[in-house]
Amino acid sequence: MVPKINLITAKTILTRSGLPGSDWVINPYNGCLFGCMYCYAAQIALWKHPDEKWGTYLDVKTNAPELLGKELAKLEKRMKTKNFGSIFFSSVTDPYVGLESKYRLTRKCLEILADFGYKGDISIQTKSPLVVKDIDILNKIKDVAVGFTVTTLDDEVSRFLEVMAPPVSSRIKALKRLHEAGIPTYAFIGPLLPHFTSNIKKISELLDKLQEVGISEVWFEHINLSPKIKERLFSYLRKKSPELIADFNRADTQKYRDELEDVISQAMKGRNLKMGLGKVIHHRILPKKK
Repeated sequence: MVPKINLITAKTILTRSGLPGSDWVINPYNGCLFGCMYCYAAQIALWKHPDEKWGTYLDVKTNAPELLGKELAKLEKRMKTKNFGSIFFSSVTDPYVGLESKYRLTRKCLEILADFGYKGDISIQTKSPLVVKDIDILNKIKDVAVGFTVTTLDDEVSRFLEVMAPPVSSRIKALKRLHEAGIPTYAFIGPLLPHFTSNIKKISELLDKLQEVGISEVWFEHINLSPKIKERLFSYLRKKSPELIADFNRADTQKYRDELEDVISQAMKGRNLKMGLGKVIHHRILPKKK
């Protein structure tokens, strides 16, 4: 299927965040062509694209960089500072989706922030090694970190659920390259897949590899199985691997989450790794923002 690309004009680009750990979000795109089967953003996008399948469209906010420059200037004038809090790329898209290589909106937004001299911390989360092409810009930003979503070390497993996303092996290589370039890196292990509950060895191997390539922080998140996400994921599993449905059903129980958190606690012992928010995130009981 050929994806539908929509060139749009955004009304705002720097928006208040509802996510723990960030004050603002920048989404240079709406939608995502990676089509990950567990993605929470698929349900958020329904109100704009009710009749389109997640992973088949991308809204390109062509005026994002120009708009960001104007919004930064307005905030600086009002707040008398160049630090408005933490900024996160991105909450409902991947900022380095493949077409970023053509439109370069994320890069241009980073250039705006660098030229502005933004003094707050900036965090970028992606599944794409395209981010390494922006190392030159990242090195000009005062306080920036780049994170990769890594749910497994197995390319086949990642491709099964993260249908069109770059293979996890390429993400690991990108993390190493960023670390070698002096850029702080982190990993987002989310959603946590069911096999981790019964196998501490698997999550330990994952953490070993992530530490080997230089990450300093790791975030964990339980799988979000709200009705719309569950419907989409289970429809896919029924076609591809129906034997996995029981495991994912169990993942939506408190007993499972408690067991998984015990496994993670054991695996994290003795590691010089910061845990994001100090706990495993669960979307239904998100930590309150301070």
